[in-house]
Amino acid sequence: MFSIGGTGWMMVFAAVAGLLALVVGLAAGRRLGPLGGFAWFGLLWSVAVIGIVTLIPAQNGLGYIPAQDHATSCSWDIGGPSPDSFWIFGGGQQLLNALLFVPAGLFLVVAFARWRAGWVLVPFGLLALAAYSLGIEETQLHVARIDRACDVTDIIDNVTGAAIGVGLGVLLLPLTRPWGARSRR
Repeated sequence: MFSIGGTGWMMVFAAVAGLLALVVGLAAGRRLGPLGGFAWFGLLWSVAVIGIVTLIPAQNGLGYIPAQDHATSCSWDIGGPSPDSFWIFGGGQQLLNALLFVPAGLFLVVAFARWRAGWVLVPFGLLALAAYSLGIEETQLHVARIDRACDVTDIIDNVTGAAIGVGLGVLLLPLTRPWGARSRR
């Protein structure tokens, strides 16, 4: 049986997602300028990497997981069933969950700040990132095959990371000035 899991597969999928995001970013850059293209590349790639890291089994070759061995509800215990460290990086998993969403929040601001509607689109984008986190946790709950735990702490950490990213993006706006970028026509 062929199984997909572990950090090697995560890296392969992240590279493929990066190439696809690069194509979109280059196309967007032709219309929006280099900063706009880079922002869309970063936003798409960071959202894809979040999905890859959270929805691919952390270890290769898990095999069949009987339904009675899989959790039937999310953990509402702050701190939850998650281990103290992650399989790729050392350190607390809560910090990693937050850091995983920071780039998406930052690139969200830079991608939408060029338009006046950005002040409406960015908060909606932050809500979309929160919904994405919720969807990931729901998927982890219902798809026993990926052997992941649904945990409310992850949602809190993810939304915190996205909000920090939005804050950093707002702080970087005077330096990037995306509203001043013109298309190269």
